Amino acid sequence: MRQRHKPWADDFLQKHADTVISNPYNYRGRWQEVFTNHDAPIHLEIGSGKGQFIVEMARQYPDVNFIGIEVAKSIIVTAAQKVVDAEMPNIRLIHVNAENLTDLFAREELSLIYLNFSDPWPKNRHEKRRLTYYTFLEKYREILKPNGEIVLKTDNMGLFEYSLESFSQNGLQIEEVNLDLHGIDDPTNRMTEYEEKFTAKGQPIYRCRVKNTESVNL
Repeated sequence: MRQRHKPWADDFLQKHADTVISNPYNYRGRWQEVFTNHDAPIHLEIGSGKGQFIVEMARQYPDVNFIGIEVAKSIIVTAAQKVVDAEMPNIRLIHVNAENLTDLFAREELSLIYLNFSDPWPKNRHEKRRLTYYTFLEKYREILKPNGEIVLKTDNMGLFEYSLESFSQNGLQIEEVNLDLHGIDDPTNRMTEYEEKFTAKGQPIYRCRVKNTESVNL
């Protein structure tokens, strides 16, 4: 979906550079410095969208530091508005492409990665763009701590099945497979904007959780 241009976005992002980090590559290996709680684990959401999920998670888990990545300026500025309005000290946002993860984060810097409703890229020729393609998994495993986790949510069964196979073939231990997330009572789940829309239409939501149990050789 084409996003509406927001002419005020640059000024807003510049004004709130403490929320949307303007020089993120400078913090590789020392992301705790941008938070007030320097000892909290860091959880990363790749593709934060309009920010609903990360704000609700940060509110539920004040002892966790959250970083959200979003490549679209017109979308991340909306997320930034939510973060600023909510006055959440444990959220920072980054306006970059997820392909640069190992330039942004040092080895074993993160405790958990969320992949929420990523683009499924269903055509075979686009397989390398899927966020659960093995080249992405290698990067996740490098920046995750030992036994760090990846949590995937999607409405796309094709991507879900592909991801489960990709996880199991690339050193990640499957801890949970849920084919109907909203068919269970899970008080820890916080919905994204997409999730609310799909759930309202009766679309099942799939979730899996995997653990980084094998060492990464560099």
